[in-house]
Amino acid sequence: MTTAGRPAWVKKAAWRSLAAVPLLVLLALPAAAHVLNTDLSKLSRTEIFGTYLKLGFTHIIPLGFDHILFIISLYILEPRLKPVLLQATAFTVAHSITLGLAMYGLISPPSEVIEPIIALSILFVAIENIITNKLNPWRVAIVFGFGLVHGMGFASALTGLGLPEKDYFGSLISFNVGVELGQVAVILLAWGLVGRWAADKAWYKQRVVIPVSVAIGLVAAYWTVERVFFT
Repeated sequence: MTTAGRPAWVKKAAWRSLAAVPLLVLLALPAAAHVLNTDLSKLSRTEIFGTYLKLGFTHIIPLGFDHILFIISLYILEPRLKPVLLQATAFTVAHSITLGLAMYGLISPPSEVIEPIIALSILFVAIENIITNKLNPWRVAIVFGFGLVHGMGFASALTGLGLPEKDYFGSLISFNVGVELGQVAVILLAWGLVGRWAADKAWYKQRVVIPVSVAIGLVAAYWTVERVFFT
């Protein structure tokens, strides 16, 4: 037992939670952009699928720091796999819609508007995590709405890379699948590090949800200001 009367493993768990804060702050550092040094005209459809699957995955891990924080924010409040996978599915369906519309030229969202909204969506979820004690049913609808915005952000990255004419639709689908795999990887990592052993603890809200959400919220607030006034 510790001097405060708590078991040593509780104190250790708290320190593990706080140790995640610097890591989240590091995620705010600028990332490298996508680079596609491949002549797509020389690739088979299978090779194109693999190329865009990888691009979609790397758009989340390691390049999509803002999207990683968004997924962690969704996960941290209710750290069971089923609820967060339901939210992630709603998010994926939504971003697939707007990404497809943007890539086919049906919508043309300005990045100077979309990027601050993406940052605000992360801030919104982080604040909700702090002020609420349970996962509300309507969050899936909120996540779907934010997914529509994030999809427009994905379109900005994919537009710069372009899509091969001989398999335009297939490469678009494989990019989306790669994004989903990246999101699932983030969820499973968060579950393995935190959710699997801490989800049912009485101290989970105070020692995990709040400090992690505060860290994410601070990063998102910084991004919001930066994207509104300095980009």
